[in-house]
Amino acid sequence: MFAAILSLGGIGLVAATALGVAAKKFAVEIDPRELAILEVLPGANCGACGYPGCSGYAKGVAEGKALPTACSPGGAEVIEAIASVLGIEAVTFEPQVAVVACQGDNQKAKVKYRYLGLTDCNAAQKLADGPKTCPSGCLGLGTCERTCPFDAIEMTSENLAVINRDKCTGCEKCVAVCPRQVIRMTPRKVTTHVLCNSHDKGALIRGYCQIGCIGCHICNKTVPGAFVIENFLAHTNYEKLDELEDIELAVTKCPTKCIRDFSSGYPAGSSFVPTRNDAA
Repeated sequence: MFAAILSLGGIGLVAATALGVAAKKFAVEIDPRELAILEVLPGANCGACGYPGCSGYAKGVAEGKALPTACSPGGAEVIEAIASVLGIEAVTFEPQVAVVACQGDNQKAKVKYRYLGLTDCNAAQKLADGPKTCPSGCLGLGTCERTCPFDAIEMTSENLAVINRDKCTGCEKCVAVCPRQVIRMTPRKVTTHVLCNSHDKGALIRGYCQIGCIGCHICNKTVPGAFVIENFLAHTNYEKLDELEDIELAVTKCPTKCIRDFSSGYPAGSSFVPTRNDAA
């Protein structure tokens, strides 16, 4: 009995010693900067940085393979923290939010046919270029909503995707999955946007959407420099808006009401409300 105990104890001691030696021999040294960077990351594991998770991104930054500015959910605070860990100067960061450039829900935009397939925008787009008559409008099947890791997107009862400016971190995942490129990244500080994505002429747009841009130039005539009209579609001139005080006049004058100031409200049917920052 005693011999058996000694034998088992000896075997255990040898095994423990072998494991200890193996652990030291095959141990992987971790750069302390990697751990420090991981500590300051938000832990969202959203993949916006191009890595499958925060740990992979921290390792990439520490090894010099990833940019220290790639964590969009973390924003300027995280960029500054990473720069401090690396001992470099922080790069100026302009926060971005995603915006759905469309308000053509089931009440305001015509459909070509009744779609009964998979509840997925990419699948619908492959069937005769989608059920919406507008070739560039939101299909409203919620692919972006299901993709968003931050619960920042809702689908209205009339099938229009709307993005919450408070919750959006700028990870761009919704941009990547939208088959019609209806979702755009925009400066967070800018609240006024042209919510239309169609380059068709005004006569065509009036035939299938009540709230699309008709390229009439009234916005630019009302507030010169605030908008750029390219190929029959107006775009907000984000570089000029800081210099303009009367941008709300363009919102009022737009004949189809396709220009929206999010500080005044979200598209029809949305449950989101403007924040104090937007309203300021």
